[in-house]
Amino acid sequence: MSNYSHRKSEKTVTLTDKGGAPVKNREVTVRQINHEFLFGCAEFGLIPYVNGELSGRELEFAEKCAQKALDLFNFVTLPFYWGRFEPEKGKPDTARLMKAAKWLQAKDRKVKGHPLCWHTVCAPWLLDMTNEDILKTQLARIRRDVSDFAGVIDTWDAINEVVIMPIFDKYDNGVTRICKDLGRIELVKRVFAEAKAANPNATLLINDFDMSESYDILIEGLLAAGVPIDVIGLQSHMHQGAWSDEKALEILERYSRFKLPLHFTEVNMVSGDLMPKHIVDLNDFEVDEWSTTPEGEERQARDAANLYKILFNHPSVEAITWWSFTDGGWLNAPAGFITSGGRVKPVYYEINSLINRYWKTPDYLAATDENGALKLSGFKGCYSVEFGGEAKEFTL
Repeated sequence: MSNYSHRKSEKTVTLTDKGGAPVKNREVTVRQINHEFLFGCAEFGLIPYVNGELSGRELEFAEKCAQKALDLFNFVTLPFYWGRFEPEKGKPDTARLMKAAKWLQAKDRKVKGHPLCWHTVCAPWLLDMTNEDILKTQLARIRRDVSDFAGVIDTWDAINEVVIMPIFDKYDNGVTRICKDLGRIELVKRVFAEAKAANPNATLLINDFDMSESYDILIEGLLAAGVPIDVIGLQSHMHQGAWSDEKALEILERYSRFKLPLHFTEVNMVSGDLMPKHIVDLNDFEVDEWSTTPEGEERQARDAANLYKILFNHPSVEAITWWSFTDGGWLNAPAGFITSGGRVKPVYYEINSLINRYWKTPDYLAATDENGALKLSGFKGCYSVEFGGEAKEFTL
């Protein structure tokens, strides 16, 4: 296993007491309390849980999932699919999402909103408008939501799956209409400009599942047009089997050339039978039941740990988000860390071991010098230095 030197740092700090005097020659305990690297999940079940909408077994299950997720992840994606967030024009689900986001923020978790613009799960009432009005309404939606959540959610998948957007033909929707009219680059340019104007401090991603040269070409065009992309989002729904090491490394090499941070935004691996290889659009695979199996759980745990090691070892990667924390999410797949019955699967323990053992600095004792100075070293993140009943936090 790599020593991950690029994930580590050191820093000299000076400890002072409440009166401002140096804490000299004092033994202290150094404890890492958070990671700089973003270990994420999409845990949409937090919304009804935090809003007090559950009871009985549903509440017990949600409580268990919430605690397990918080033990593992410092980064959580919440859903802003327009068709569900605002099924009736002018009545967005802002209050419920805000309560969930603030709950996570209070627990020192970074929150991302997904997505601001997407042709799928789109607001159906857009279809009654002209293309000009659809565009105005889309941009107004971005301005409203990014402004409303500024300071609580400052990271957004600004636009999702643009490669296929203007040629999407599953069903009619407003966003595909305006993407056909404007073209991919112009629509993305408008979306990013609106989001940046609403929150200049926001981190904005372009996000896609298409790992072909089409996505490369799109990104090249967007950067040439001056679109302020902060992060490149790479989806990796592996329902048909995990990527080979060679494929993962090739994708990392190809997208790191843009010199932008990479987020693996939607990692999925199933713990049951793999989806047949002949399925091109994963959404076409519809089953009533997709069961987890002992063999599948071993494979999922092994493959997930391997991918996390490859990604954590690459200096361009800043975040990994597992997409389905519990089984039975998208496509009814057994792609979670926890079964629908509440059993914690082997993949949870494998990833927990990486995040909280191998990639986390263990608590250690150190001592300040005659000036109260102390050298911190370890994995980048937030640290607590404890001495004499006091504690001070530092970022490494």
